[in-house]
Amino acid sequence: MPQIHFLDVTNRDGVQTARTGLSKFGKTMVNFYLGRLGVAQSEIGFPFLFHEVPYVRAQTALQAAGAFGDLRLSGWCRAVAGDVEKAAPLGLRHYNLSISTSDQMLRGKFRGRLDREAVIKEMVAAVQAAKQAGVETVGVNAEDGSRTDDAFLTEFALAAREAGADRVRYCDTIGGDTPGRIGERFAALATATGMPVETHCHNDLGMAVANSLAGAFGDLAAGQDAWINTCVNGIGERSGNADLVSCILALRHGFGVPGDAQIGDPIDLTWARRFAHWASYAFGQPLPQHQPGVGVNAFAHESGIHADGALKDHRNYELYDEDTLGPFHADRHAGSGRLVLTGEYGGLAGFRHVMDDLGVEVGQEDLTFKLVQLCNAATGRPLTDDELRLIAMYPGELALLYPGYTS
Repeated sequence: MPQIHFLDVTNRDGVQTARTGLSKFGKTMVNFYLGRLGVAQSEIGFPFLFHEVPYVRAQTALQAAGAFGDLRLSGWCRAVAGDVEKAAPLGLRHYNLSISTSDQMLRGKFRGRLDREAVIKEMVAAVQAAKQAGVETVGVNAEDGSRTDDAFLTEFALAAREAGADRVRYCDTIGGDTPGRIGERFAALATATGMPVETHCHNDLGMAVANSLAGAFGDLAAGQDAWINTCVNGIGERSGNADLVSCILALRHGFGVPGDAQIGDPIDLTWARRFAHWASYAFGQPLPQHQPGVGVNAFAHESGIHADGALKDHRNYELYDEDTLGPFHADRHAGSGRLVLTGEYGGLAGFRHVMDDLGVEVGQEDLTFKLVQLCNAATGRPLTDDELRLIAMYPGELALLYPGYTS
């Protein structure tokens, strides 16, 4: 039976959010949390960019060491054969290759440099380059797919399949789709091509989650697996992307969800709050109090009628049990009063004190201490408990983030 899978794009689309940023170590932590949540795949970044190379090498080493569980790592490239060939030596096994397909983009972005025929030619060459490099799965992104007419979108997807692509990503790049429309288009495209159509929905109209689910249901109706793109806390360019936790909650608890809409990933939501609040801290983006599931007001009641009903039985006014989201984690660095921290300018005594206080056994002390200093310098903020634990557990793999600095 077809199933729904999550392909999180926080480390590619999310990190491009204006007025924010994330260090390479922070991107590593995103992969750590996605692995704990049980998400199928993380689009970890841009392997053809020079400054991503040490990071990609560290991620593949951490994956091999088991740091991310069963999480698959994928790279994003333009649908340009040269980008793929440049990235291939890093050894990522999964890719998404992107090119614009709408007439608006042909006119306003390519300015006559590419027409429809050239777009398909570029995409096919990139897919073939990826497959020749031994890549296991290739998704082909139709950027601005929601403004691409049905006939050309189908032609584009069929050419991708013929070249060896495994999925086509339908990008609602400007967030203009609506659930009824996107559901119908996904069902028609998946039927016509015989392959999964991947949702990539932006939130410019506040419907990214609804559109993502509707698109997924269209895939299932056509007998195909569905792949939903998400970002932690719904971050992303402009008004953001589909929120990961909201999509999971909607599939599990939404009214009228089709009976065959089964999540195929081993999701463990007890990491949801921990991930969401870490991401808010790491990105420097406040988490809305009303954020579904993980906001501090998600289970708060004040109205007399609501409070009375919730006190009698929380199910009167709550759709799902808050225990499923896991605890609000209190990090050591956020404590008050006398507190010793470890970081960029700390010494060994403070480092040892902090690790002992966390109950962390440090095997390679010199290397781990250097990594704590380097990671703190990169993030520019106190390291969290989970970050310190990951550094202590995988110092050899994380040292690949900083070639030449840890030897």
